Amino acid sequence: MHNGAIMVDGLGEFGVYTFDFERQPVARARESIQELDELGWRAFWFPEVGGREAFSLAGTLLAATQNITVVNGIAQVTARSAPAAHGGAALLAEAYPGRYLLGLGIGQGRPGVKPLSVMGDYLDELDALGKVPRVLAAYGPKMLALARDRALGAHTYHVNVDHTARARGVLGSGTFLAVEHAVLFEDNPATARAIAREHLHPYLTTPFNIAKFRRLGYTDDDIDHGGSDRIVDDLVFWGSPETVVARLREHREAGADHVAVQVIGADDTMPHWRLLGEALGGGR
Repeated sequence: MHNGAIMVDGLGEFGVYTFDFERQPVARARESIQELDELGWRAFWFPEVGGREAFSLAGTLLAATQNITVVNGIAQVTARSAPAAHGGAALLAEAYPGRYLLGLGIGQGRPGVKPLSVMGDYLDELDALGKVPRVLAAYGPKMLALARDRALGAHTYHVNVDHTARARGVLGSGTFLAVEHAVLFEDNPATARAIAREHLHPYLTTPFNIAKFRRLGYTDDDIDHGGSDRIVDDLVFWGSPETVVARLREHREAGADHVAVQVIGADDTMPHWRLLGEALGGGR
C-alpha cells in the first residue's frame, strides 16, 4: 500500500467536495473541474447519490484534467459487487497513476444491514482480487479501526471537530484521516442558519444520521425542530472566507490530514471555490 500512502500525501490540506456534478450537464462539469484544476486544487471528492455511477463519473473527470486527484467519497458497496468495484478502481488507478483514490462506504443505513460485517466481507473479496488503494467512510470506533487496519485510512462526513480528535485517537498517528465539512459564505447569522438548516434537514431527520449525531453528544433538543444553533454552527461553518478558513483549520489542528470542503447555499459554487482558494493560499 506504499504507493497509496504517497498518493494521499499528495491530496494537500484542503480539497473540494460537491454534489454538483451529480446533476450538472457533463459539459459544465468538465469545465468546472478543469477550472478547479487550473486554480490549484489538488483533490476533488464527490458522492454517489444522484444517479450517476461512481466510476464512470470519476473517469469522465479524470479524462478532463491534468493534475487534480479524483476521489470517490463514497462509492457505495451496496451498489455493486466487489469484483465490479475492483475492476473499475483498478482500471482508473492504472489509467491515471496517482490521481485516483477509491473511497468506499455503506451509504445510508439500511434495516438488517450490519455495516461492519458488510464492509469486512467486501474488503475480503476485494483483497482476493488484488490491492487497490482505498479509504473507508467511518464514524464509530470499530469502523475507524477497520479503516486503520485494512485501508489507507478514513473519510468522515458531517461531523464536528471533537469527532475528528476522537477519530485521530482511534486511527493513531500513521493513518490518513480526511474530513468533509460544509461551509457557507454568509455573515448574517439568521440568514446563514436558515440556509444551513435547509441543507441539514435530510440529515437531521433520518435514523442513521440521528444515531450518529447522538453519538457525537447532541441531544434531541439539538436535533429536533430543524436543529439547534449549536449543532448547526458545528456542522456548517459560515461567515467570511477568512472566518470559514479559520474554522476549517480547527479540523486540521484536531488531527485531520485533509479537509474536503463542501460549499452550500449557492446555485453556482465556482465563485465560492475561487474565493476559498484565495483565502487558503498554499493550503491546497
